This record gives sequence, structure tokens and C-alpha cells, in this order.
Amino acid sequence: MLPLPSPITSVPVTSGLLCQKFALANGLVVLITENPIADIVSARIFVGAGNTREPLGQAGVAYLMAATLTKGTHRLSSAEIAEQVESVGASLGVERAPDYFLLSLKTVSEDFLDILSLAAELLQYPSFPASEVELEKKLALQSIRAQQEQPFTLALKGLRHSLFPPGHPYIQTGPGDPDQIAQLQPADLHQYHQTYFRPDNMVISLSGNLKAFEAVQYCQQVFGDWPVPEQPLLPPDGLQPVEAMAASMGSSSNISITTQPSQQSIVMLGHLAPSVQEPDYAALKLLYTYLCSGLSSRLFVELREKQGLAYEVSGFYPTRLGPSHFVVYLGTAADNTAIALAKLQAEIDRLSQQPLATEELETAKSKLLGQYVLGKQSNAQLAHLMGWYEALGLGIHYDQNFPKQIASLDVEAVYQAACQHLQQSHISLVGSDTAVQPWLAPS
Repeated sequence: MLPLPSPITSVPVTSGLLCQKFALANGLVVLITENPIADIVSARIFVGAGNTREPLGQAGVAYLMAATLTKGTHRLSSAEIAEQVESVGASLGVERAPDYFLLSLKTVSEDFLDILSLAAELLQYPSFPASEVELEKKLALQSIRAQQEQPFTLALKGLRHSLFPPGHPYIQTGPGDPDQIAQLQPADLHQYHQTYFRPDNMVISLSGNLKAFEAVQYCQQVFGDWPVPEQPLLPPDGLQPVEAMAASMGSSSNISITTQPSQQSIVMLGHLAPSVQEPDYAALKLLYTYLCSGLSSRLFVELREKQGLAYEVSGFYPTRLGPSHFVVYLGTAADNTAIALAKLQAEIDRLSQQPLATEELETAKSKLLGQYVLGKQSNAQLAHLMGWYEALGLGIHYDQNFPKQIASLDVEAVYQAACQHLQQSHISLVGSDTAVQPWLAPS
């Protein structure tokens, strides 16, 4: 047996718990947070794949691979895999995200090695049975058709096509492009798998009743002989900085209109926003919290409670490796579409017309930092957060750096971030012909 590696670094995460980082000889990174309170181990296995790694013309291959990875290996059928997991009460699931692919599992400590061994077999030797691939393609296409009738999905699709250049991976609002999914074959999934599923492109993050040396020993036992391919791993496409992304869009339209018979409208405003690795990321996260987080948020209080303009009002600012998008939206009665858009735009404009009051800034800080601490209570949350930081290239010390960045923000820094990133709004409207008539081009 190969000697066990020593920890590269470590960082305290919460309540005296320590996350330690190791690296196997084949480049696979292992993170372990020992937590003996409950006899459970949660694991998150991140692979540098996802939408950003999909080949041109195969938008949906990452989704389809996630849907079929557990449907068979070189020696196990789908039923045998399910039986192995469920017979010990464990859970195992896979999903894809824009910047990564994720396998999640949870089990009691006694069965952890068996379930980890199964996960290793799924990740290294998937068979992608043709019948299962065809079934998942049909389900994916049904899902896409269903989403095409949902006002929110239509609004988001229009907004992303306005924000991002054609073919960009962050445009996707569902499984992928239906025409391209229909053409995918098991050979395409095998090619995608062989290209990106490799030990030097993977992070295993564990949290639970497991000693660090046991965790490393188990990972080395089931992943240690996985060789690194000779071909180099290319970086994902389309992740240039915000400024370059905005320049590449040139004079493209910043408004999207979708008509749909309805008594309600969706009004959505979006802005290109910094990636997680850019300086203003923390300031935009704080602005998102101020505007959209909870029943005391600015948009909820002003537009829903005081003005009664919205049956739903919120927003999102997803964390991305490449330029992200800062979005606010509301659902309103068709007759209120125009005034709702004006009021929502006014709230965005206000951020770059006057700085937040000191009290507003401090309240948003306290809310965001409190939510951050509450997001690290379970083994699954800890495993996910630490593995996510490592997979994004931020490293496990970002768990300490992010709260420090938030705490150090002052009124002027937040104001400058708003001035830089929230100036030009992209608009997406979904509603009846009458509701969106003012923005329709004359025929």
C-alpha cells in the first residue's frame, strides 16, 4: 500500500471543527472535516465538468450524463446499484451544475467504505445503457416542453439570451437544447466522461464520524490506482471577465418580450455581474441580500408590502466561475406591468444614485453573515461548502476569507460596485398582448 499523504493545509470551519486538505499521488484532492457527534458520513464529490465543459452542439450532454450515471456500470445493473444503496439506508444522487458535476452520498459510518467504493465504480466505469439514455432523453424533452409554458422560465430564458452571447453555457434554463439532446448517443456520453472524469479534475469532500487518516486511506484504496490521462485538461470556454463579456455583446437588444395569455405578468431585470473570483463579488452579494433576502428585504417591503405591486418579488445572484448575472424580478397583475417595471427599475437605479445608509449596510451585513453561519450546521452542508470552494479554485480558506470580505465592506465600496455593475439593465417581460403592448415594436 502507498504511504498516506500528509495534510497540505487545514482551516477551522465551525464549532471547533477542522477541515483538512490532502492530495493523492494522482492529483485527487480529499477534504475531511471530522465530526463525531453523529454516526453519519456525508460526501460531496465534485468534478470539473458541467455546462461549461459541454462540446459545441451538445448542450445537454452534462444533464444526460448525470441522469444516467447511476443506471449501470461494467459489472452492475441499475437495479443492483439501487439495491446496494437502499439496502443499508444510504442515499446517493448525481446532478450537474453550470460549473461542475456533483455526486452526493450519505451513509452511516460503518457502511461508508462500501458506498464510497460504489461511487468510485460509478465515476470510473459507467456503462450508459442505450435504453436508459433513450428514456432519459424523452424525459428531458418532456421537461423542456413543460418549462416552455412557465412564465418565470420564459422570462429567465429571454433575459439570459439578452445578457450572454449565443451558445454561452450560462444561457441554459433547463436540461439543455432540445434539438441537441435529441441527437445525443451513448458514445457522446462516454466521450464527455473520458475527457473530464479524471482524478486530477476531482475533489472529494467528506464530513462526519470519520478520522482523517481513515478518510484518506479509503479514498486511496478506491481511487488511488485511477491513472491520470496523458492529454492535458483544457480550461472551460466562455469564462472571460465581465467587461470582455459586455463588450462581446456589442449593440444587441437589452429587452426581451414574450407574449402569453395570462392575467399576470413577470417583470425581470438583469445585469452582468462579477464571477466569484472578481473583486466586487462580495459587494454584489451584500446588495443582493439587501434587496432580495427575506421578508425584511427592500424589494419585499417597498413593492409588495407598501405598494401592493407584487404577488411575488425576489431575485438571485448565482455564484459562477465566469461572469454571473444579478437579477431581480416580480410577478404582478397584468394591469400593473408598466408601473411595476418602473418601480423595480427605480429600486435598482437608487443603488447607484445614493449610497446605502450606514444602518442599511450594517443590517445587510448581519443578515448575510448570520445566514452564512446557519448554512454550515449539517455534515452535508459542510462537505458541500468546503468541496465547492475547492472545486471553484478558491481553496478551503475562502470559508474564512468570505466573511472577512463582507465585514470589511463600507458604504463607499458597495456604492462603487453598484455604480459599476448595475447601470445598464436588461429587461425581460412575459405577459398578455395587452400587458406588454407598450414595448412591442410596431408591425
